[in-house]
Amino acid sequence: MEIFYWSDYGCPYCYIGETNLKAALKELGIPVKAEMHAFELSPDASRSCLGSARDLVARKYGLSPERAEESLRRINDFAAASGLAFDFGKARFTNTFDAHRLTKYARSLDCDKADAVLELLFRAGFCLGRELADREVLLDIAREAGLEEDAVKAVLDSDAYAAEVRADEQEAHRYGVSGVPYFVINGEYAIPGALGKEEMKKVLLQIQSGELSG
Repeated sequence: MEIFYWSDYGCPYCYIGETNLKAALKELGIPVKAEMHAFELSPDASRSCLGSARDLVARKYGLSPERAEESLRRINDFAAASGLAFDFGKARFTNTFDAHRLTKYARSLDCDKADAVLELLFRAGFCLGRELADREVLLDIAREAGLEEDAVKAVLDSDAYAAEVRADEQEAHRYGVSGVPYFVINGEYAIPGALGKEEMKKVLLQIQSGELSG
């Protein structure tokens, strides 16, 4: 089975959806080739945090502070059901372009390193409240993933892998993707949005058996 999916490090549902996909695949024992494609939900986002997660959600969706807090709790609960220790209220949203470039660099070296970078970036943003546009945060993550520091510095100090990120986003446009996560399985079956693990298992089994088609 081949899966590619668009995702952004500023999207809590992307982290949850990807976690549930991996858990479903592991439980089913389905061999798979999977790759994340870059997608920026907020390409014009600042390189430093401009406010709390609650205030951002309230502004974006026109909610009162109380309703925004409710929304954060629901996302935390959804994450907890997936085994993730979210603290969405601590998230500090910034531009994610360099995080995507770092992921592309890691993938150019080794798929396992790319997976490690991906997981560490999501965890840093949604569990630890770190700013993903911060160069030192990205260097910390790269070191933890086993990447060579000087090489990562050279990537971050240049426009390396920018074209690869833009190519992913252009491909998303061709597919009509406007929100993430967005999973494409075997090149024909699309799953927009984050499913729970059991829902994902059901869909994967239906695709594998031919019960569902694109």
